[in-house]
Amino acid sequence: MAAAGPLSSQPPQSRPPNISTTASSRRRKLILPYWSPPKKSRLPRTVLRWLQSMDLTFYPKNINRDFSNGFLLAEIFSIYYPRDLKLAAFGNGTSIKTKLANWSQLESFFAKRHLKIPKELIHGTLHCKPGVPEILIQDVYTLLTKQEVKNIQDDYVNFTDCNYQINMPLVPKATVSSFIKSNIRLTELLSNPNILSNQLKIDFLCVLQMLQRRLSRKLHPKWFNIKPTIGERCLPPAKKNEDLSKCVLVKDKCVATVLVI
Repeated sequence: MAAAGPLSSQPPQSRPPNISTTASSRRRKLILPYWSPPKKSRLPRTVLRWLQSMDLTFYPKNINRDFSNGFLLAEIFSIYYPRDLKLAAFGNGTSIKTKLANWSQLESFFAKRHLKIPKELIHGTLHCKPGVPEILIQDVYTLLTKQEVKNIQDDYVNFTDCNYQINMPLVPKATVSSFIKSNIRLTELLSNPNILSNQLKIDFLCVLQMLQRRLSRKLHPKWFNIKPTIGERCLPPAKKNEDLSKCVLVKDKCVATVLVI
C-alpha cells in the first residue's frame, strides 16, 4: 500500500465570489424616498422672502391653489391691519361657498381702506387662472411694503392659455371643445350661472381658437397643403418674407384680454 502524501497545512481556499451576485448587490442600493420638487414659482425672490418672513398658517406650495380661497391673503392683511381684519372670520376651505364668502369680506375691506385691487385679479385668483395669483401677490407686496418689484413674467397674462397653445407644435393643439373646458372653470359656472354671460365667454373662446387656426395656417402653409393665390404668386420674394415676418411678430405678441362679465 502506497504511503499517502503529506497533508497540506494551508487552509482550504474559499469559493470565488459569484460575479452576478456582486453585480446585483451593487445595483441594489438604498433608494431614499424624496418628495417631488415643487413647481417653478413665477414670483421674484424678494416676494418669496417676504412670504417666508411672515409666520403664516401654512406656506403656499402651489400658488394657484393655496391663494384661491383668499385665506392666506386675509392672513397677510390681518398682520398689517390687525384692527380692521380678523382672521377668525375667514374659513380655510375649498368649497365655492367658502371662497366667495372670503373674497366678499376682502372686497369690502379693500373698499373701506381704499385699497385699489383690480377685480380682474380677484376673479382670476378665485378661479385659479394661470399666472394671475402671482400678479396679485406682487401688487399686494408693492401696496403693503411700498417697494417696487421687478416682474419676471415672460409673457402677458390674458386669463386664457392662448400663449401656451400658440407655442405648442401643430399636432397636439387643443380642439375647440377642450379649449373651452380648459379655460372655463367649474367654479365660474357655479358662482355665475347666468347662461347669457357664459355663452358670451364661449363665443369669445371660439373666436380666439379660430384666430389661432388662421395664424397657424398662415405661418405653416406647407403643413396644411395651402396653395398660394394668384396675388401671392405675383409678389416678389422680398415682399413674401416681409409678410411672413409680420405674421411671426403677431404670433409673438398675440395677447387677448377676457372681460369679466
